[in-house]
Amino acid sequence: MLQTDPAIQIQGLDFSFGREEARKQVLFEINLEVAPGEFVIMTGPSGSGKTTLLTLVGALRRPQNGRLISIGHDLNALRGIGLEEYRSQLGFIFQLHNLFPALTAFESVQMSADLHPDPEQNKADRISQLLGQLGLGERQDYRPDRLSGGQRQRVAIARALIHQPDLILADEPTAALDAENTEIVLNLFRRLAAEQGTTVMMITQDARVFEAADRLVQLVDGRIHSDQNTNAPQAP
Repeated sequence: MLQTDPAIQIQGLDFSFGREEARKQVLFEINLEVAPGEFVIMTGPSGSGKTTLLTLVGALRRPQNGRLISIGHDLNALRGIGLEEYRSQLGFIFQLHNLFPALTAFESVQMSADLHPDPEQNKADRISQLLGQLGLGERQDYRPDRLSGGQRQRVAIARALIHQPDLILADEPTAALDAENTEIVLNLFRRLAAEQGTTVMMITQDARVFEAADRLVQLVDGRIHSDQNTNAPQAP
């Protein structure tokens, strides 16, 4: 039987902020495997270490102790060009959308797409299609000051997904969205996972979206408290 390596493999991972007397450990002995194409939601109280773990997987922080392998890259050893190559395979979605005020929705997504080789016409078509899927088809030429908070967040989501990343890392991506648009985003994540094998790791405290994922991992005080399957529905 063909064996598939995990998309994410974490073994004995610890992490601390500060040094000496000011040192505070925030992650303790994290062991976690995520399969390719799996949609995992991480939840837990504020301060439980969720965002720290997400940034470690995203190579925004370097592991201190333990082992962290992500989509074939040993993050303990990555440096220079290898680190840049790994990050180019990721789609980051942060709580703050950080859109450039002077760019339209289309231009914001295009700026991300321009970092990845693609025929220009195909690129423009994909941008318009993705914005349309996210309910922004009629607002492609709007700048952030003419968009609502939820619309700006959906532009940020499109910006993260336009290059078809192998791994999506999302920190409260639906926090500013209403129920309808939350469902649109979750369906898009599920479709990417099912059809393209994209792995999704998402942080949220919104219990309404838990069943959208394949697995629900709960962190409490820097430790994995539970890890369970959710029997999520198939992508529509």
